[in-house]
Amino acid sequence: MRTPPAPWPSPPTPLWQDQWRLLLESTGEGIYGVDLAGHCTFINRAGAQMLGRTAEAVLGHNMHELIHHSHPDGAHYPEAACPIFDAFRRGVPCRIEDDVLWRADGSSFPAEYASHPLIGDDGAVLGAVVTFVDITERKRVQALRAQAAAELEQRVAERTAELSSALAQLRQLSAYLEQVREEERTRIAREIHDELGSLLVALKMDVAWLARRVDDRAPLVDKCQGMTRLIDTAVDNVGRIITDLRPSVLDHQGLWAALEWQAQEFIEAADLCCDWTTQIAADAPEPAGTAAIAVFRIFQEMLSNVGRHAQAGQVRIGIQADAAQLRIEVADDGRGAPAAAFERATAWGVMGMRERASQHGGEVLIDSAPGRGTRVRLTLPLGAPAP
Repeated sequence: MRTPPAPWPSPPTPLWQDQWRLLLESTGEGIYGVDLAGHCTFINRAGAQMLGRTAEAVLGHNMHELIHHSHPDGAHYPEAACPIFDAFRRGVPCRIEDDVLWRADGSSFPAEYASHPLIGDDGAVLGAVVTFVDITERKRVQALRAQAAAELEQRVAERTAELSSALAQLRQLSAYLEQVREEERTRIAREIHDELGSLLVALKMDVAWLARRVDDRAPLVDKCQGMTRLIDTAVDNVGRIITDLRPSVLDHQGLWAALEWQAQEFIEAADLCCDWTTQIAADAPEPAGTAAIAVFRIFQEMLSNVGRHAQAGQVRIGIQADAAQLRIEVADDGRGAPAAAFERATAWGVMGMRERASQHGGEVLIDSAPGRGTRVRLTLPLGAPAP
């Protein structure tokens, strides 16, 4: 009896298919395919585990009805609006970074997914391949970051409010100290005028009386004349000190006259070519009180800086005022300085000018560069009541 032939062995699985399956199973992303009806044709292990299902329970089922049937709020998600299925319906790939997919137990998880059309050898669309990732951890980290950012922003806002309050108190204190300083200067100037001034006048009268009675004794006459000259010098110095402490023209004739007087004093004292212009409109309200003192002291500091630091040959002084604003500008052709020099913590003069101006709603701007001179400009709103 002849032995029957052995059956033909089944053809081996192509190597490329084995590699393809290994690739699907090795990735941490969920991957599944759908045909033109939206039914699952394959799904990898990671995808089935994320969905809480087995691969056998997914194959052949409509994937939209199985895992994408509802919006995050539970509202029905019509299949016709599903962007995943557009990949094979219209050949349009999609990538959605924030959506939800649904598990077998009815729970959902945030997911990011992409859907791409699956094209056959003849160019026809056969279905789609979908990759998806559970982004629960990413959302948790984003929420923690958002919470940390909100807490940080709140702390910054609280610190900013504290600093703003402290700055406002510091400015109030600075304004109060400046007012006290000006009052003290006024008191000292008055006492010097009343006490020392009257003493010097009396002393000069006594020397004059003595000079009339020494007859022709030359040494005594010369001594009396010398004493008279010294007394006159002392009177001049006392007057200068009084003016530096509190110029009487500011109290008796107002700010416009005081600015004009100060400019004239600077022009006469400085060995500079000066171009001085004043334009005061008839309807310009004249600052008074602390505002007038602040403007006058800023103007003094402007001119003083030119005389002490600029090494200039020419200076331009401009004073303009209308119904809304006062503008004072002092520009020189001196050595200038870098912008950082005016921002240093030790630039007390600049700091004082800016602080005085800010107390009355104004500002001091400085434009300077080495070798190009310096321009200092004060702008101050007019018409507001003085504090």
